[in-house]
Amino acid sequence: MELNSRIYVAGHRGMVGSAIVRRLQSLGYHQIITRTSKELDLRNQVAVDSFFESEKPEYVFLAAAKVGGIQANNTYRADFLYDNLMIQNHVIHAAYTHQVTKLLFLGSSCIYPKMASQPLQETALLTGLLEPTNEPYAIAKIAGIKLCEAFRDQYGCNFISAMPTNLYGPNDNYDLQNSHVLPALIRKFHEAKINQQSEVMIWGDGSPLREFMHVDDLAEALVHLMLHYNDRLFMNAGTGVEITIKDLALLIKKITEYSGELVFDSTKPNGTPRKLMDISRLRATGFEPKITLEEGIRAVYEEYKQGIGVSIR
Repeated sequence: MELNSRIYVAGHRGMVGSAIVRRLQSLGYHQIITRTSKELDLRNQVAVDSFFESEKPEYVFLAAAKVGGIQANNTYRADFLYDNLMIQNHVIHAAYTHQVTKLLFLGSSCIYPKMASQPLQETALLTGLLEPTNEPYAIAKIAGIKLCEAFRDQYGCNFISAMPTNLYGPNDNYDLQNSHVLPALIRKFHEAKINQQSEVMIWGDGSPLREFMHVDDLAEALVHLMLHYNDRLFMNAGTGVEITIKDLALLIKKITEYSGELVFDSTKPNGTPRKLMDISRLRATGFEPKITLEEGIRAVYEEYKQGIGVSIR
């Protein structure tokens, strides 16, 4: 991938896509192709094919997806399955049709079985039942992995896949109905502090273990993989460090300087008990995450307070 290569970043306004664009620009890549969802509906096969025909991208980062937290995934099950299948099918097929040099497909750690052995190794895919609350999204992402593998096997396409852990960072979504746990907690604690509320309610009992990666670390990993990784098996992308939801809440409480109490609502779902990525294969390629969780949360909290890249609806 040369500095003058034509690079399409699908989903460039999202948290991951915008981080990829920032990373590419910082390295001197200057032919970055983007389209908003209004300019190009990736669920429309004819429109996607026409776009590839006219723009002729050589490299594709497929970061476009319909995403959300437990509640959104469980409520809009048909939308999460249909929209994500259509987006990835059309982009991957167009990349094959128009002879893209290389494509990187982004999935999610939710592809793994709910009770898979920890830490999660890439070989655990399809070895057990999925977490029911996000099953439609996970099935779509698994289909994307398999589609990339199938085009590689049948046509020799250099299509690779990476599965990020839980992410946070600039351009995150702070909508309490549709966001992931970390941005939701930042908003909850900040508003509780401003409004002098005596307590903050946390979904679940606080016991689930989660791994969090700053999206700028992920973007660095993805560009690294685009440059250096060409194998069939998808790659985990994470930090290899986990924290309970309770300890995460306590850390955010400290960073936001909230003085009230935490209350855990055990009637709400916990989700998967533990999701820790085995990133030994990623490390073997020469990549190492750099941003610690506390450092990263402090940075995004400052951005949140300033309203930078914040969607709260």
